[in-house]
Amino acid sequence: MVMAEITNIRSPRAKAARRLVKRAFRDRDRAFLAEGPQAVREALAVEGATVELFATTEARTRHADIVGAAAAAGVPVHRASGEVMAELTQTVTPQGIVAVCRFVHVPLAEAVPSGARLVAVLAHVRDPGNAGTVLRTADAAGADAVVFSGASVDPYNGKCVRASAGSLFHLPVATGAPVAEAVRQVREAGLRVLAADGAGTRTLDDADLSRPTAWVFGNEAWGLPAELLDLADEVVRVPIYGRAESLNLATAAGVCLYASARVQRQTLHAVEEPTTRRG
Repeated sequence: MVMAEITNIRSPRAKAARRLVKRAFRDRDRAFLAEGPQAVREALAVEGATVELFATTEARTRHADIVGAAAAAGVPVHRASGEVMAELTQTVTPQGIVAVCRFVHVPLAEAVPSGARLVAVLAHVRDPGNAGTVLRTADAAGADAVVFSGASVDPYNGKCVRASAGSLFHLPVATGAPVAEAVRQVREAGLRVLAADGAGTRTLDDADLSRPTAWVFGNEAWGLPAELLDLADEVVRVPIYGRAESLNLATAAGVCLYASARVQRQTLHAVEEPTTRRG
């Protein structure tokens, strides 16, 4: 059902949604905002993830498929004025559609079960744009899960959600665990732990990436401290062939995750091909 237009940010529904821009309220309500058609569309694809939808008149027309999907799922749709939408969003040019969603993360053991082959662990990653981009890249590379350590940014931060471009709703995400606990869990699941760091003794070109792997990525500014490097089975650096001093976190993570995904897929196909021929 499409509700009457909300024109005042002080209205109960708009006010309740607006406060979710703050982490304290997100944690209390166990809800967050997903902004833009891509994120909203992916949220609606997960049963029970979407609580309610706000859309301007223009956005309702432009994204009639999303509004229709919300209505079909029994999700209340609130028509919001441009002024109210501007208060609910954190972008310079809002796209006119925002969903209130329930938290979607899962326990660490559920996110990284036995049989997982590729996992990204974010250790003290504070920049929400980088964290969201790593999440999106991990999804694209076919990773099984992403773990946000307790000292990392909140995955439900608005900028992180936007940077994930809907991938937050695609693969298991675990939050809150100390890095040491995350490493213990991925090892129990049978994964080898590689730390990505510029001080690595082995380059990505030389590392064995054929085995199930959990990559640990550190803070944007100072990387991984010694105590976290010691948790890894091996410290690996991305080779720099040009004159750049380093790669930023999201780029380095993308290179590492795709390198692992490529080698694992090649290894899997090499094992399957002889079996197919014998058949």
